[in-house]
Amino acid sequence: MSDYLAQARELDKQDNLSKMRESFHIPKQKNGEDQLYFAGHSLGLMPKKAQDYIDEELDAWKRLGVEGHFHAKHPWLPYHENITKSFAHLVGGKESEVVAMNTLTVNLHLMLVSFYRPSKNKFKILIENNTFPSDKYAVDSQARFHGYDPKDAIIELQPKSGEITVEPDSILEQIEKNADSLALIMLGNCNYLSGQRFDFEKIVKLAHSKNILVGFNLAHGAGNLHLKLHDWNVDFAVWCSYKYLNSGPGGLAGAFVHQNHHGKKDIPRFEGWWGHDKNSRFKMGPNFEPIATVEAWQLSNPPIFQLASLRASMELFDQAGMENLRERGDRLTNFFEAQLKERVGEFCKVISPASSRGSMLCIRYAKNPKDLYQKLTERGAIVDFREPDILRMTPAPLYNSFEDISKLVTLIEEITHG
Repeated sequence: MSDYLAQARELDKQDNLSKMRESFHIPKQKNGEDQLYFAGHSLGLMPKKAQDYIDEELDAWKRLGVEGHFHAKHPWLPYHENITKSFAHLVGGKESEVVAMNTLTVNLHLMLVSFYRPSKNKFKILIENNTFPSDKYAVDSQARFHGYDPKDAIIELQPKSGEITVEPDSILEQIEKNADSLALIMLGNCNYLSGQRFDFEKIVKLAHSKNILVGFNLAHGAGNLHLKLHDWNVDFAVWCSYKYLNSGPGGLAGAFVHQNHHGKKDIPRFEGWWGHDKNSRFKMGPNFEPIATVEAWQLSNPPIFQLASLRASMELFDQAGMENLRERGDRLTNFFEAQLKERVGEFCKVISPASSRGSMLCIRYAKNPKDLYQKLTERGAIVDFREPDILRMTPAPLYNSFEDISKLVTLIEEITHG
């Protein structure tokens, strides 16, 4: 056994959260060994209880039919409320501020309807320079909907020449520079391409002082970063649940709206019957009576099987605690970066800033990154590749281990020098 592997195994023994791995199904290689799975930023692994919880609801449907809404072990009518407390802990919000509903971009559009309210002078939206394409499509289409050319209405953060990340002070400077024309700041809190984490608190404080609303896409933040959305006065946030939250492909998404915006009649909103006051919802009246919480933004009754899968994962987050998971994530990523520098530092450059990142390490590889990606896949290591030269690798703190990292770096070393 190599010294590197022995060191990693000793670190796993000393880690109180390493046992969480036992709660997940780890995909197998052809030889029967566990895959080295580092793609939790794209699709999280399956909690072992997910199938039991989905089967429970399938059985309720089989036995009870429509009566499952009221008489299932976990009645379907309020089933999404099983997630509420967990989501509140997850993102640092109040229970009245979080809800599981829809999918990510649907929720983003619903939030933009409410919080992108352009005026003659303040009509611009500030986004990342390399935002995920769906976010760009969403803000562009919202600008066009309001009669603006996206080329005029959408401002992208500007990194230094040749850089992919943006200096924190530069972000604040760019907000100051465009303050008179900005209606909204809409950023991913942890950039999908660089892994850079933005300073929510400073951004929101400055933006609000300039009469600018702020929302965040937490696709790479929820379940990854330790968040305090309520305390930071974030206006809104949206997230998916199939990445770090391990709810399964296409899993149900989440939304946060700060209590400052609850119950305000001047906020435009697309409305549906599931956002109607629960006490009178089934009277089927003609006039919408909004719930006095973020649930007013709900449109339809949610999919129970997806909620069941998400509940299985959220129980594990509740058990571990997000602050503890972030601390473990930092230990894993710091170990990962140190191993890369020591063993293949000439060829691998980590571009995710150590001082402002989550668990995803975005790496530039000096040789042939696509070839490295393909060879890693062939040898049972699951990472992903983004053009032109970035590999994304995530040691997810709920199920990855120091041993996984050591074995992955060994493969990279062998392929690099082979």
